[in-house]
Amino acid sequence: MIMNLQHWKLVADAAGIATATLDKAGESANSLSAEVLSEFSAILDRLDAYPPKGLIIRSGKEAGFIAGADIAEFSQLDTPEKGRALVERGWNLFNRLAAVKYPTLALVRGHCLGGGLELALACRYLLAVDESGTKMGLPEVMLGIFPGWGGMLRLPQRVGPAAALDLMLAGKTLDAKRAKKMGLADDCVPPRVMEMAARQLVVSGQPRRQLPFVQRLLNGPLKSVVANGARKQVAKKARPEHYPAPYAIIDLWAKHDGNALAAPEVVDRIISSPTARNLLRVFHLQERLKGFGKESAFKARRVHVIGAGVMGGDIAAWCALRGMTVTLQDQTLERISPALKRAHVLFTKRLREPLKIRDAFDRLIPDPNGDGVAHADVVIEAIFENVEAKHALFKSVEPRLKPGAVLATNTSSLRLEDLRTVLQRPERLVGIHYFNPVAMMPLVEVVAAEGADPSAVQAACAFVRQIDKLPLPVKSAPGFLVNAVLAPYMLEAMRAVDSGISPETVDEAMLAFGMPMGPIELIDTVGLDIAMAAGQQLAGGAEAPRCLISRVEKNQLGKKSGQGFYHWTDGKAKKGAAAGVPVGLADRLVKPLIDRVEQLVAAGVVADTELADAGVIFGTGFAPFTGGPLNCRRVNR
Repeated sequence: MIMNLQHWKLVADAAGIATATLDKAGESANSLSAEVLSEFSAILDRLDAYPPKGLIIRSGKEAGFIAGADIAEFSQLDTPEKGRALVERGWNLFNRLAAVKYPTLALVRGHCLGGGLELALACRYLLAVDESGTKMGLPEVMLGIFPGWGGMLRLPQRVGPAAALDLMLAGKTLDAKRAKKMGLADDCVPPRVMEMAARQLVVSGQPRRQLPFVQRLLNGPLKSVVANGARKQVAKKARPEHYPAPYAIIDLWAKHDGNALAAPEVVDRIISSPTARNLLRVFHLQERLKGFGKESAFKARRVHVIGAGVMGGDIAAWCALRGMTVTLQDQTLERISPALKRAHVLFTKRLREPLKIRDAFDRLIPDPNGDGVAHADVVIEAIFENVEAKHALFKSVEPRLKPGAVLATNTSSLRLEDLRTVLQRPERLVGIHYFNPVAMMPLVEVVAAEGADPSAVQAACAFVRQIDKLPLPVKSAPGFLVNAVLAPYMLEAMRAVDSGISPETVDEAMLAFGMPMGPIELIDTVGLDIAMAAGQQLAGGAEAPRCLISRVEKNQLGKKSGQGFYHWTDGKAKKGAAAGVPVGLADRLVKPLIDRVEQLVAAGVVADTELADAGVIFGTGFAPFTGGPLNCRRVNR
C-alpha cells in the first residue's frame, strides 16, 4: 500500500506496519494546516478500508516532528465562526485517530509542540528520540490561546492533572528523558535504534502506564482541588484581564474535560481577544529577530571572554552551556573563581545530568594569560566601563586576533566610536550587549558604529543566534535602545517617590499595568549607584531625584547592599502595603519610556517600530499582552 499526497506519504511493509510520513511541501518545518489535516483524514479513510497491523506517524523533516498548528491560518481568524471551525477540525480528527482499532505510534524526533503534541497524544504510543533538539510541550498559552485539539483532555490522562496544568499554563517543554520519566513518552531511545524500536513498540501490545489511584481521582471527582490550586498559582503571575488564556485552560479542563467546543463562548472570547492578537504579534516579532544573522555563514566554536565579573563570567558560562569552548580571562585565578562557581550552579540547574554538567565545565577554561585570544572565533571584552582601560585592552588584543574573528565589546553605555580609535581596523569592532541576568534575558543588542563592517555585524548576529539568544541590531548611541528607554522610565518613577507616593504604590501601578517588576524594585535590583551613573549619562542632564541621592549617600545601593528603597533579605524585597494607586499614575510613568522609544526610532538607532517593540519587550519585559510600547500607544490613540 502506497499513498502519495502533497504533504504526506503512506507506505506499508510486508509485515503490515504502515508508516505515515509528514513532509509539508515548501516548508522547512512541519505545521498542521487545514490542507495537512485534510490529507491526514484521507489517510485514515484508506486505513479504515485496509487496516494495518500498526501505524507509525513520523516526520520527513530534519527540523523536527511538528511545530504546531499553522500560525498563518490562526492569523486569519477574523470571525467567531472561523475560530470554532478551527477548533472543531483538530478536535474531531484527533478523536478519530484515538479511536482507531489498530495500534498507533508517534515517533517524535525534534520539536513536537502544540498541535503536533496533540496529534502524538492521540496515538496509543509515543516514542521519544533522545537528542538535544527533542522538545515536547503545549505552549499555546504563549500565544494567548489554549490547546483545543485534545491536549487539555489527554495530557492530564498521561502525566496527571497537576503536572499537565503546570506544563500548559506556563508553556513549558520537556526533553525526551523527562517526557519518559513523567509518563508522557512510553520510551526514550537514541536515534540509531529509533526505527527498530518504533516497529517493535507499535505491535507489542504493551499496556500504557496507568496513573496512580490518587492522580486518577484528581483527574476525576477531585478536579476542583487541582483547579483551585492552579488558579491561585496563575494569579500570582498573570492577571485575568491581561492574560485570560490560562484561566480558560483551567476552566475548560475542570468543567468540560478539555473540550472547548462545549463552551463556544470561551472559544470566541479567547481567540478574538486583544491579548491573543498582540501575543501573536510578539511571536512574529520574535521570529523576525531570529532571522538576523541567517545571511552569514559565520559559525563560532571558540569564544574568549575578557573580564570575569558578573557579566563577563556569566557570558562565558552561557557560551559553554551552549556547546562552545570558552576561555575566560582576568588578572588572576582568584578573580575567575567566583565565575566558575556561578557557572557550576547554571550547568547543574540547566543540564541536570552529571556527564553533561562535567562536559560543560570542561569547556569553560580559566585563562589568566589570555592565551585563548589567538584561537577564538569571538573575543568579547567585558571589563569595567572606562575608555582608557578598554583602549589598552584593545591595543593588546587586536594583533593576536585570528583572521575573521569577531571583536566585540559588552559595553552598556560607552560609544563604540570612542572605543575603537586605537584599533588598526576600527570597522571590525561591534557591540554584543547582554543583559543581566545573562541566562534569563533573551535579548542581546548587536551594536554597529558608523562605518562598521557589515560582515562583522552579521557574524555577531549569527553568533548570538548560535547561543540561542535574540539579536537586535542597533546603532551606537548612549544606552542603545533598552537602557536608553529604561532611564527616563526609572527617573519618572523616582520623581513620583519624591512627590510623596510610596515606592510600593509606584511599583503596584506598573504591576497592574502588566510589567513583570515594578520600576522601584528594578532600580534596587540594578543597583542605585548604577542607576545614578546611568542617569547622568542618559537623562539628558536632568537633576537626579532626591530619593536616589539620599540613599546613595548612605551607601544604600539596593539588593546588593541589603538596603535601597526596600530592605532585602535572602534576595527578596520586603515591601509594605501599597496605598490606593492614583488615577493616571501608570500612564504618567510609562509615557517617558514610550516617548523615548519613538525618539530612538526617529533617530534611526533601531530600524523601525516593530524592532523597537521587540527590543523593549524582550529586553525589559514590557507587558507582552500589549504588543509592545509603540503598539500600545497606537491602539490607545
